[in-house]
Amino acid sequence: MSFRIICLAKQVPDTRNVGKDAMKADGTVNRAALPAIFNPEDLNALEQALRIKDTRPDAEVILLTMGPARAAEIIREGLYRGADKGYLITDRKFAGSDTLATSYVLSLAIRKLAPFNLIISGRQAIDGDTAQVGPQTAEKLGIPQVTYAEEIISLTDDEIVIKRRLEKGVEIVRATMPLAITVHNSASHCRPRIARLVMQNKHARSVTELQAETRDYTELYQSRPYLQINEWGFEDIQADVEHLGLSGSPTKVKKIENVVLQHKATQVIRTDQEIEALVKELLDAHIIG
Repeated sequence: MSFRIICLAKQVPDTRNVGKDAMKADGTVNRAALPAIFNPEDLNALEQALRIKDTRPDAEVILLTMGPARAAEIIREGLYRGADKGYLITDRKFAGSDTLATSYVLSLAIRKLAPFNLIISGRQAIDGDTAQVGPQTAEKLGIPQVTYAEEIISLTDDEIVIKRRLEKGVEIVRATMPLAITVHNSASHCRPRIARLVMQNKHARSVTELQAETRDYTELYQSRPYLQINEWGFEDIQADVEHLGLSGSPTKVKKIENVVLQHKATQVIRTDQEIEALVKELLDAHIIG
């Protein structure tokens, strides 16, 4: 049996380009109005998975993402970097899902992909910054978890040693598998696309994408089945509709705003007294402390 790694990834709106149309009237993000990118910390997680694959010939890296049909793009991005296959979990019934509903869907999909050794994801997504989906998914699966991972130090068939990045230092932990890991943004950046893999997987498509294509890919996909991006809906994972979308999401977004930090003043500090006065000013303004 292969050493199976499931890498959770998310296509997120580029929060550097938040405008007035970024939010719908029902309090959900208007993703169609924003450019979509591969969540940065999920790329950090993918790199950790690929490093395991570099050292283990039996390792298999599977990308799993939940989102609209266009989220298949990040599966291709993962394939370009070395992932073996990908699964897109997509259905209109998932629209508006918060972390609770998302982790429910992901846990059902992961159970369908079992057995597995590791689940790796980024610490958090830049569109929510909650850092909840990874831990919630682990809890629903009933497996241990290690958060804030910065580096996988060693790995055997049954045990893994991980360096965690904490607020005031690092921690080395040892855990058994199966295990869920969330990766900190201080971990190594993901490797770039590999030209050979781009050429090999550039025609990879999901079922929904194929239906929108004007070109007949039938013969190509029969001869190269690895180009088919697996696509599952709520029936495929046997989900309860009451736990999906807005009905299964107790979290509600009140508003979204774009905060721009601007440089307004400079101050030259020369003496110890001036330094002390500045520190007091920052403490009084609750900027530090």
